[in-house]
Amino acid sequence: QSQLVESGGGLVQSGGSLRLSCAASGFTLDYYTVGWFRQAPGKEREGVSCIHGSGKTTNYADSVKGRFTISRDNAKNVVYLQMSSLKPDDTAVYYCAAGFYYCSDFPSTVGVDYWGKGTLVTVSS
Repeated sequence: QSQLVESGGGLVQSGGSLRLSCAASGFTLDYYTVGWFRQAPGKEREGVSCIHGSGKTTNYADSVKGRFTISRDNAKNVVYLQMSSLKPDDTAVYYCAAGFYYCSDFPSTVGVDYWGKGTLVTVSS
């Protein structure tokens, strides 16, 4: 069964760091664009970051630029989201999504083929 599984979420204090992982099973991530999205309680889903299959093209929401870094290890079939200088406003369930789309179109979800079930990130003040 093809699926994406997120991990690495948890509780962290404001100013702290976490690294999220998005692991694919049942298919190879190499050629897929992968995006990270988040949804806070009572809010709409928000696009956070995106990376092309080559790893050479990335995109970030203004709210996380300079604090978050997306990367991928195609040999391990994993995409990462390194989050630093975390703020309480970053509290949300974080999802990864893989598909054939351009990061220039991010955060559009047109072309997404796979969604993970999410991992909860809670940032305390």
